[in-house]
Amino acid sequence: MTDYLNRYKDKVILITGGAGAIGSNLTRVISQLGAKLVIVLDNLSSAERWNIPRLPNVLFVEGDVRDEEKLKRVFSEKPQYVFHLAAFFANQNSIDHPETDLAVNGLGTLKLLQYSYLIGVQRFIYTSSGCSIYGSKNSLPLTEEYMSLKLSTPYQITKMLGELYCNFFHHHYGLPVVEARLFNSYGPGEIPGQYRNVIPNFTYWALRGEPLPITGSGEETRDFTYVADIVDGLLRAGYFEAAIGQAINLASSIETRITDLAQNINELAGNTAGTLFVPSRKWDTKKRLVASVAKAKELIGYEPRTELKTGLQNVVTWFRDNWKNIENAASFEPGMSSAVRNKGNQASSPA
Repeated sequence: MTDYLNRYKDKVILITGGAGAIGSNLTRVISQLGAKLVIVLDNLSSAERWNIPRLPNVLFVEGDVRDEEKLKRVFSEKPQYVFHLAAFFANQNSIDHPETDLAVNGLGTLKLLQYSYLIGVQRFIYTSSGCSIYGSKNSLPLTEEYMSLKLSTPYQITKMLGELYCNFFHHHYGLPVVEARLFNSYGPGEIPGQYRNVIPNFTYWALRGEPLPITGSGEETRDFTYVADIVDGLLRAGYFEAAIGQAINLASSIETRITDLAQNINELAGNTAGTLFVPSRKWDTKKRLVASVAKAKELIGYEPRTELKTGLQNVVTWFRDNWKNIENAASFEPGMSSAVRNKGNQASSPA
């Protein structure tokens, strides 16, 4: 069942946040599927220009989703499909900068929906956060019919707000939207940093020969989903009619302990420094996380295929291949962990 891969041939596609990990991989795949034009809109606030695929049918526009001039520029190309990945990421960043979080994730999403409706896009795919909107008091595995109002960060609130705006535009204007709830995406293309995810940060520290800081007990679990599986799910969401107006989990549906994750990364990186434990953050209330993908399988034929260890090996390889660029881009302010505070300014090379 590969008809969905032909959907993007000779089409104009807009990908917001296309310089990020998911966006850059999605850009590359759609470009190689024969798209007429793939437009990447990204302000490079949490990504790097070198991460954008340099392909003849890829157009990069540096700009913010709140910027009317940039929006007019990209929508003047009349994109038929919009993949809205851009976001003010993520939990701690939103706590530190709640007004910017609301402006980008709230108003920015609203503007994209307005422009998409005005030009009549064939599909608007919004990347929501399954790790955010379900809250911490629900039964596992997480299924799409449940949403929580007891959220603990501005990022969680505004990702839900984006879904609500998508619902409004679908029901009121008939805009064909799909809400893809992503779970702990990881893979090549994600640069480490103070506000980034655990896998790129662990990989960075492991390759520097540093102990990996685990918040909490380490028994906490997450549903880590490889970027290629996420990309496949997004492409399917842009094709299957049954997905329109639906929220769909894109996850691995496998529960992984953080201690096991750290051990795997240390082994792959050849890091003997082990781990250290640091206190949990106030907003980090989810002890376990795993999602059901039954709805995604039924509606769009989604089936995650990448085992965690294979995905982690690909991440380590990507880090080694791009180490100089990653080292220059990685940014950690004091406070992440004692290991980072003590070693963060030392010259290093991948172990």
